[in-house]
Amino acid sequence: MAQIKRIFIVCGEHSGDILAGNLAAAIKSLDPDIEISGVGGINLAKARCEIFYNIRELSVMGFFDVLKKLPRFFRLKKIILERIKSEKPDAIILVDFSGFNLRLAKAINKSIPVIYYVSPQVWASRESRIEDIRKFISKIIVLFKFEEEFYKKRAIPATWVGHPLVDLVKPTLQREEFLTNFRLSPDKKIIALLPGSRKQEVKLILPIMLKAAYLINRAIPQTQFIIAKSPNLETQIYRNEYKKFPLDLKIIESKTHDCLNMAEASMVCSGTATLEAAIIQKPFVIVYKTKLLNYLLYRPQIKIPYIGMVNIVAGKKIVPEFIQFDASPRKIADSILKFLREPHNANRLSQELKTVTDSLGTSGAANRAAKLILDFLQKYS
Repeated sequence: MAQIKRIFIVCGEHSGDILAGNLAAAIKSLDPDIEISGVGGINLAKARCEIFYNIRELSVMGFFDVLKKLPRFFRLKKIILERIKSEKPDAIILVDFSGFNLRLAKAINKSIPVIYYVSPQVWASRESRIEDIRKFISKIIVLFKFEEEFYKKRAIPATWVGHPLVDLVKPTLQREEFLTNFRLSPDKKIIALLPGSRKQEVKLILPIMLKAAYLINRAIPQTQFIIAKSPNLETQIYRNEYKKFPLDLKIIESKTHDCLNMAEASMVCSGTATLEAAIIQKPFVIVYKTKLLNYLLYRPQIKIPYIGMVNIVAGKKIVPEFIQFDASPRKIADSILKFLREPHNANRLSQELKTVTDSLGTSGAANRAAKLILDFLQKYS
């Protein structure tokens, strides 16, 4: 059998970069001689991969943001296709970022094996994309059990490996150390704000969270607030918003899991962070808002009743969702206050979050995915 020498990985956002870096590290642990390069960020780079295009400016939020960045996406597709032609990798692994990655797969047109890791959410909207997956994806590896069943019902072989976040979500600090490091009071309740990893999300969602925080603080003055800052965004973006509010508040970078673990309750932007919060098993609410035209364009396409991944996995609304017109600071504050004032509600949610966490699979998802990929490529070659 031919030796696998080089793999390209393509992701497009911070959450995808985390999973891509985790997968690349697992592949290299199984075969240290494989060269991995691609489109990614700090996490893929930490896995000793060559980054030939940094994702820093790729993140988009909504249709009109996509339109503005179309020239950049066209250039990126051209760069990748040219590198495939010149370097002839043994495979390309696509990680999430379906709007771009499915078009890229179509352009590659099975000239080399294309593996999709982290399924496009065709079960939620635009199921017509199934045909592109059927035609242009050589192998699909999914993170949720229900996705494997979804694809199999449509005669597309998909393999469930479990979710890598089971291994990745690991708080690192003890409470006393956390309080000391970030100058927090041991006598005040901590509320965490996670307004997302995209600049546009933070600008739209953080003001709502801060208004809710202000209302919480008026109801319970002995509260303090922490913002879990995304490492790929500038601190000034957060400062521009929080300086308007007289709150006891700290910005904490690259310690999302510790922030969630230390908080009595959290406000979390819809996305991967809702699963991270579920694994921590502390009470939280889901908040999301986009520009009105984007919402009006995309909402009719969504065929499932919930937006939060934790509720989708649970198959019911276990975590309160405050989306778009419902993203009212008063409603959000009241929901958080209920957790703080009624411990039995917080405890019940924690138990339901444990059930969700258990359904994500056992430790070692990235290693299982890496082995599947290498076994597949050996057979393919």
